[in-house]
Amino acid sequence: MTARRAATDLLVAVMERGRALEDALGETPSFNALAGRDRAFARALTTAGLRRLGGISAVVSEFLARPLPDSAEHARALLHLGAAQLLVLGTPAHAAVGETVETANQMREARGFAKLMNAVLRKVANDGPQILDGLPPGADLPQWLYTRWRATYGDAAPQIANALLNEPPLDLTVKGDPAEWAERLFGTVTPTGSVRLTEHAPIDSLAGFNDGAWWVQDAAAALPAKLLGDVRGKRVLDLCAAPGGKTLQLAAAGAHVTAVDKSEARLKRLRENLVRTKLQADVVCADALTFKAEPFDALLLDAPCTSTGTLRRHPDVAWLRRPTDVRALADLQAQLIESAAELLKPGAPLIYAVCSLEPEEGPGVVAEALRKSWRRQALTNEIPSEFITADGDMRTHPGHWPEIGGLDGFYAARLLRS
Repeated sequence: MTARRAATDLLVAVMERGRALEDALGETPSFNALAGRDRAFARALTTAGLRRLGGISAVVSEFLARPLPDSAEHARALLHLGAAQLLVLGTPAHAAVGETVETANQMREARGFAKLMNAVLRKVANDGPQILDGLPPGADLPQWLYTRWRATYGDAAPQIANALLNEPPLDLTVKGDPAEWAERLFGTVTPTGSVRLTEHAPIDSLAGFNDGAWWVQDAAAALPAKLLGDVRGKRVLDLCAAPGGKTLQLAAAGAHVTAVDKSEARLKRLRENLVRTKLQADVVCADALTFKAEPFDALLLDAPCTSTGTLRRHPDVAWLRRPTDVRALADLQAQLIESAAELLKPGAPLIYAVCSLEPEEGPGVVAEALRKSWRRQALTNEIPSEFITADGDMRTHPGHWPEIGGLDGFYAARLLRS
């Protein structure tokens, strides 16, 4: 089984079956049959094809007299990935074209399109880069999504879109001194205290992994937990906790943490990380909407959302979401905040956070909460001022920190139970 065949199956799973790439990786036999470099290449090729999907599709369509039939999903995916090798990965033309055509000839589903692929990819190799470079900002995204960003972020929208074109660095949250770990791992310390690595290596091969000295967490994702301030000795509830980066933060800061999530599969990873990092938390598999307990001193709600702030790391999300998802998830988020009111002591803080760039899921949900049983406690100097909105909430987006590799998009607000 070849890596290109596996990448084709992965892309079909995402684009034709609606599967998240992370799920498809575990469900695709052709991918799981690979090992080592082939496995890494299949994943990298699929990710590259998704990251520049809109632009690559625009280039390929320039050289097709008509679109491939709907039934030719594997041929369409393989052609797209061949173009991704040429336009994104910089694979030499003879290798990208020859190996894509060879893969097509080995696939029953794509064999009939091998000659067409050969002709189209040769044209892509010659003229595709100029076409791709000439596309406007946002061309790699679904039009509905980029139109929303233009309306919300104005001149920052092209910066956000362009930041998504590059593979993100690896950020770590460390239990010890960030400067010491940055030196050991040949990284840098971000302005907010994360350790950032630009050279990618297998996570479990890095110093400190087996000792539980750190965990992987985007610098933006590490900010909401910090908004609770000093949590030493406090009972803190982490709702919708998996995969658990914020649980680990709170436990490392000295809180007595209860982590709740309804996905047992995702909680398995959290439990493994607690063991590896030698941190303590009570882990409960339950629905956050119906979970009951004695009121807590503080609560962190990282709510389910469209995740459009994480497209640097998960480019498939852009193509799996639909416009109707925004409103549906905003309604769920509002319900979660109201349910959380019963889990907090009077006057105790709630940090509401989402890794979404959509205003309905951030300020929109908070505005509704303020009309009910909550009041805002504005942020001041807990995080860099560039991340604090006029209302005193937190907003990051991928266009921030361009000189050091950007960061994910997050919104957070600190609310107090009235």
